[in-house]
Formats: sequence, C-alpha cells, structure tokens
Amino acid sequence: MDIESFRTYCLSLPGTTEGMKWGNLCFMIEEKIYVIIDIESGSRFSIKCNPDDFDVLTARDGIAQAYHLAKRKWIQVANLAVLNDFELIRMVAASRNLVLAKLTRKLQAKYL
Repeated sequence: MDIESFRTYCLSLPGTTEGMKWGNLCFMIEEKIYVIIDIESGSRFSIKCNPDDFDVLTARDGIAQAYHLAKRKWIQVANLAVLNDFELIRMVAASRNLVLAKLTRKLQAKYL
C-alpha cells in the first residue's frame, strides 16, 4: 500500500480527521490520535496496539516500541512495506478501536 492509499483508508473510517501534531501527520477520532506518520521519513508510522500483542509484534523485523509514546501500547512500523495490506488495514482498525473504546458511550455510539 502506498502512502496515499493509506491516507485514503484512514480517512474512510467513520469520524476520522487528520491534522499535524509535532511535525507529524496524525489520524484521529474526537481529537484522540490513533495513527502518527512521520512524513519526513517517508512512511514510518506509529499505531496503538493491544499490550497483549506487543511482544509478538515487536519481534518482527521493522516493528519496534514507538518512541515517546506509552510503553507497550504503541508500536512504530519502519515503513508501509513491513506489513501486507490486510495486516495494515487490520492493525489500523484495531488502533482506532482501542482509542474509540476510551471515549464515552455516547461518542462511541456515534461512530459504530
């Protein structure tokens, strides 16, 4: 998946907005970030992950603990080629769902 297809997919998820924070492109729901892309590096990005999956994910080449983000809750993927399209879509959706689960029930209902 290229960066424009990735962006299109993220924006297709209900309630997703994009914006710049700390010099990075971010995809958010209700101003809560679920994907951060380092646009200067090309396609390196960070996403929220389930802490139970952290060890398995970071054991893979090209995936590591995300710098300056909650330990064992965010991973950094070196580039879009590290994951196939199916994995990428599944992991972005999971990241969004983790963020969505932290919102109030009223806001959750708005996006389900």
